[in-house]
Amino acid sequence: MSLLPPARLLQLAPQKDEAGREESPIALSIHEGGEGPAVVLCHGFPELAYSWRHQYRPLVEAGFHIVVPDQRGYGASDAPEGSSAYDIDHLTLDLVHLLDALEIEKAVFVGHDWGGFVAWAMPILHPERTLGVIGVNTPYLARPPIPPTQAMSMMSGGDPEKIYILWFQEPGVAEAVLDREPGLMFEKIMRRIGSPAEMAKRRAQADGDMNPFRRLDEMEPAGEPLLDDEELAYYTEAFTKSGYRGGVSWYRNFDRNWERHPEVGVATIDHPALMLTAEWDMALPPAMAADMPSRCSDLEMHMIPECGHWTQQEKPEELSMLMVDWLKRRFV
Repeated sequence: MSLLPPARLLQLAPQKDEAGREESPIALSIHEGGEGPAVVLCHGFPELAYSWRHQYRPLVEAGFHIVVPDQRGYGASDAPEGSSAYDIDHLTLDLVHLLDALEIEKAVFVGHDWGGFVAWAMPILHPERTLGVIGVNTPYLARPPIPPTQAMSMMSGGDPEKIYILWFQEPGVAEAVLDREPGLMFEKIMRRIGSPAEMAKRRAQADGDMNPFRRLDEMEPAGEPLLDDEELAYYTEAFTKSGYRGGVSWYRNFDRNWERHPEVGVATIDHPALMLTAEWDMALPPAMAADMPSRCSDLEMHMIPECGHWTQQEKPEELSMLMVDWLKRRFV
């Protein structure tokens, strides 16, 4: 039995470009069910609504109306052309228009990985549509003093290909590599990473190379796989159909988002907020969330022990329990 209800395509109202011209409307593929306060689950890269399959039923049974989209560029949802179609304005307005189409006034936005950046932007850019926020691994980060890719370039040691976000910047480059074998990403990357000692060993072996995506074919799998054959086939089929262009395009807007919204990372979030970190996440370690109380006035924080980056699938019961507990205390 599927852990998510059948998907359906939901047509959204059109957005406008910078010149005020109406863009072509897009449709998002969504899974939806339950009654009560609305909760929207936002996935990251390279994931899908499917990544929340273990959390959907516990949240519905706890008394919430759960909406899980494949976000723009992913899965069966539309993937517009042009990198600017994936900036934070478009991504957050998609969620506003999603609520409009479902006749929902406000929702709690939950985000993991890239979805976390979108979720934390909602109370800043669309406070009137936001009930609260849950960050899974991804914290509400302080605004950096310089454009993000400039800071990354300074860290690259003169070789931008060693930092995957920099390698993602040139349209057509990363997706040409990743689309050759769409399932390789999940076979090699979506694994249980292991203890701090194992992480240190992997860092040493990488020798400063923080871009596994360009060398997936030569990587030795490390750690226990998190996906069984059926789950791996699901992701592989989805990305074989969609390709990686849409998902990678989100990364091409780091500097654009920084320039257009200086308030994000500076403004205080007064909405109820829950931050859930994962002890062994190499990409988004708990230390990155340490100063969040200075930017969130109503914040609760918990760390999930012995958990890596893929929290929804690595520690599904623990994550669901923490989310349900907080949501029931704050919104029921």
